[in-house]
Amino acid sequence: MVALGGWGCVMSGTPPRWSAWRVVTGFGFLSLAVDIVSDGGSSLAGPLLGQLGASALVVGLVTGTGEAIGLGLRLATGPWADRTRRYWTFTVVGYALTVICIPLLALAPFVGGAGLAVASILIIGDRTGKAVRSPAKTVLLASAAGSVGRGRGFAVHKALDQTGSLLGPLVVAGVIALTTVLWPAFAVLAVPGALALALLAVIRMRVPDVSVYDTKLDRAAGAATDGSDPPPRLPPTFYPFAAAAFAANAGLVTYGVISFHVTKAGLVPLSAVPLVYAAAMAAGAIAALASGYIYDKKGTNVLLALPFLIALVPGLALSNQIGAVILGVVAWGAASGIQESTVKAMVADLVPSARRATAYGIFAAFEGAGALVGGVLSGALYGRLGLLILVVILLQVCTLVLLVLTVRKQRRRDLSAAN
Repeated sequence: MVALGGWGCVMSGTPPRWSAWRVVTGFGFLSLAVDIVSDGGSSLAGPLLGQLGASALVVGLVTGTGEAIGLGLRLATGPWADRTRRYWTFTVVGYALTVICIPLLALAPFVGGAGLAVASILIIGDRTGKAVRSPAKTVLLASAAGSVGRGRGFAVHKALDQTGSLLGPLVVAGVIALTTVLWPAFAVLAVPGALALALLAVIRMRVPDVSVYDTKLDRAAGAATDGSDPPPRLPPTFYPFAAAAFAANAGLVTYGVISFHVTKAGLVPLSAVPLVYAAAMAAGAIAALASGYIYDKKGTNVLLALPFLIALVPGLALSNQIGAVILGVVAWGAASGIQESTVKAMVADLVPSARRATAYGIFAAFEGAGALVGGVLSGALYGRLGLLILVVILLQVCTLVLLVLTVRKQRRRDLSAAN
């Protein structure tokens, strides 16, 4: 392939300066630092919007829209990254958006009546940054992880990512405990944001071409798509899997609504809200490691646990008993961890390397549409818990059916390839 200058992805085939595991862990620590910023801010999105005058419906709409844009916009950024091959450019720009938008939330309480609009824009801006970087960054990670086992590679990356998601809420909880107000908690997140950009520059300098870690199968698929040949179509198993992701996300209550509930119901003090989120992130890290290991060792059936976890969330997390809420948050975190690790590993295994950014973009569009539906549903039905539980269960039945179809089709495809 032709080498690209600047922040583009250099496809020179030069020997790697880092081992594949070092690249995987490097991206993991990068995600750790950025998630201190992003999830530290996200853990307080509901209470911040509430203090600025938002209702439960507005909180659900803003956070659901943010997730929808953060996922749906990848429908454009994924194919764009594949066409230009400038994976590093998209990665850098996306991370920069997040580490700028979240600390700026500290200004929202000081702009008068515009505070709610400013906060909403910045929350959505953070998710837009994720949409810009995620397909490209996941392509870079998938190349390195292919050499060490994608289930384990994505799981280790996600575990480090979730560690950042755990630390971020702890940091902001400590700041709130010291100051008793929200805005300094957002301002302090500028520090890990700056460290993240510095680490990203080091990884980019040391590993300009992640294609050197591609497996033989990946290289064969890439060679088949070089030149004038059109890129391969996405496999028939991809779309049922994407539809399952839509149904799963449509039934997953957003954390913004959960955090709004625990403060509105007076179940925990404001300073403890990030600690609840930290519990979810810890559960996500454990679920990512466990499901990734099982995925590599036993196969795709591990994903069938996902709809059962999601179905547990509303009845527990939106109850008026703090013990049940914690269990619901743990189920929410475990479901999110599996979605962001093992589900992504399966997408990489389903799709040829030349179409991965495109596939991640399309897949994220399905997830984003589901997240928007989930945010609106959980906000609109917040006061009608029984109906919300019923809707979520029906959606997760659909998820389970689609996952079973995907697993069976993929198993038949693997058997056919082996013969």
